[in-house]
Amino acid sequence: MTLDSGFPVDGGAPTPVETVAGLGEAEVLRRIFPRLPHAQAELLGPGDDAAVVAAPDGRYVVTTDFMVQGPDFRSAWSTPHDLGWKAAMTNLSDVAAMGARPTALVVALAAPQDTPVDVLLGIADGLRDACALAAPGCGVVGGDLSTSPALTIAVTAFGDLEGRDAVTRSGGRAGDTVAVAGDLGRAGAGLWLLFRDAVTPTGRVPDALRAETVKAAHTELVAGQVAPVAPISSGVRAALGGATAMLDVSDGLVLDARRLAAASGCAVRFDASAIAREVGALLDVDAVVGDRAADFVLRGGEDHALLASFPAGAELPEGFRRLGELGDGSGVYLGDSPVEGEGGWDPYSGWDGASG
Repeated sequence: MTLDSGFPVDGGAPTPVETVAGLGEAEVLRRIFPRLPHAQAELLGPGDDAAVVAAPDGRYVVTTDFMVQGPDFRSAWSTPHDLGWKAAMTNLSDVAAMGARPTALVVALAAPQDTPVDVLLGIADGLRDACALAAPGCGVVGGDLSTSPALTIAVTAFGDLEGRDAVTRSGGRAGDTVAVAGDLGRAGAGLWLLFRDAVTPTGRVPDALRAETVKAAHTELVAGQVAPVAPISSGVRAALGGATAMLDVSDGLVLDARRLAAASGCAVRFDASAIAREVGALLDVDAVVGDRAADFVLRGGEDHALLASFPAGAELPEGFRRLGELGDGSGVYLGDSPVEGEGGWDPYSGWDGASG
């Protein structure tokens, strides 16, 4: 049978579904195209050998990322809409981290031949809705379809600097204020909950029915993992507000802060009170995190917040919260103590080869 998620699950009598192999590429694309958002910068969209996108600035920001079933997501835990949403958000966030405005996406999907067509349509809807919420005017201008043993989503995103210099990781200087926009810790906590409670009693196989129970009980934490809302508009606000350095917090606050520190030749010094505030905010969202809250805030990964530095004394743009400052030296500190280890997200670490 098929859950509302669109993914087939075991149990009950089989329900006939239209598959990508049964319909063929041309018909699948015919159904997908009307669901995809158009880009304001689009001069020529899907249907030709390549798209044509306006670049008024004369330059453009480009980034790419992909999600593979198994190490990057589990279909038992994420709906197709979640997958399209997250694929868009993770790439839009990288564009925003450069201080650019997202303008266009190119999306490639590879799926097993027995994948229900509704799964691909759900992914398209997720892409559309994420762009509409986080980056109005950004749309999908092209892509490709193929087959693969594992469902894979590859996205390339483009952005317009609108005449500004890009905000890189390397522009921070000692004395700058360090601030963050977006949530910290929710995605890591959500993943922990899913692995704790949304697997079969034996074998640790992801379980769709158990995942529904976890989602209902811990909605905000699980949503932070499977369908994050990144502060995309804050990237432009940071650039206009004089940000000296910035990056997307996709791999964990400590790990990404260490990257910013290394690129800028400084140390990141977090205020203990500011981190305590973030820990308290996570506990306010859902007390189930308990004494793990600090670790999720510092090392959870996949929040897609924006970490930026601003000149000392500068007024922080709307949406940013002060976390500390850049100082002389290297590494990451919490108060006066160096933060050892990194944690965070690493697709090559801890994956046992399981899917689901």
